[in-house]
Amino acid sequence: MIVDAHVHVPRLSTLKPAWLEWADQFSGDHPWRSVYSAGGDPIPARLDALLAEQGVDRALLFCEYSPRATGIQPIEDLLPIVSHNPVRFRLVANVNPHLHHPLASEVERQLDLGAVAVKLHPVHGCFSPGDREVYAVYRVCEERGVPVIFHSGVSSFPGSRSSYGDPALLVDVVEDFPAVQFVFAHGGRGWWYDTAAFLALAKPNVWLDLAGLPPRKLPEYYARFDLRRLAARWIFGTDWPGVPGAARNVAALRQLGLGDELLAAVLSGNAAKIFPGLDV
Repeated sequence: MIVDAHVHVPRLSTLKPAWLEWADQFSGDHPWRSVYSAGGDPIPARLDALLAEQGVDRALLFCEYSPRATGIQPIEDLLPIVSHNPVRFRLVANVNPHLHHPLASEVERQLDLGAVAVKLHPVHGCFSPGDREVYAVYRVCEERGVPVIFHSGVSSFPGSRSSYGDPALLVDVVEDFPAVQFVFAHGGRGWWYDTAAFLALAKPNVWLDLAGLPPRKLPEYYARFDLRRLAARWIFGTDWPGVPGAARNVAALRQLGLGDELLAAVLSGNAAKIFPGLDV
């Protein structure tokens, strides 16, 4: 069983050029554009078939409201994909305090559409995740029992502010909301790997997703840590389509020698613990 906990399938017309350049650069020969129509809209049946071919049993689909960096990809654009196969696909909500007010109402609206988590992208949205205004998001997630995914690390997109990707900005939040599970997407990518890893080992409600991280480089990125111990806090994600296929990443993870039990936890077991309704 494989859960890809980090997937982007926006309508291409909603994106800025840098996003398309990123996807083409990091996808290699993976045929991600084959799931799109000539007009740039995702065709649910094609996406469903491609992920099935790659061995992905569940996929968490991200929307994003980041007009400075990537554009606005509303959650409503993802509804046809989920309707096509509600077993394989799940929604992830996203809010931006510069666009949504009150924040709690928008979080609740998107969760009511079926989202199983809330993604915050402070680097693209240019806000601090520790700001007291954003606490309204964490309160709703606490009440609803859903996790918060936080973009941790740098971003190369024009308009981004990588300083907001420092995992340390969430230290107070993690401690103030111990009942909320926090997933540090990209595992502190850039120069915050150590911070993200330390928090994942120190706090029972912190996890790291592997999106955008080549599995063969994980021992290098987390060289200061016991890799097997840290892997117990990993959640598999690809950052699709900026990846040469989920199957290739799974094969690379197998080469790390984690063992079958730990590998199964990374690929699906840990996600099943924190994301509601995956039926894994």
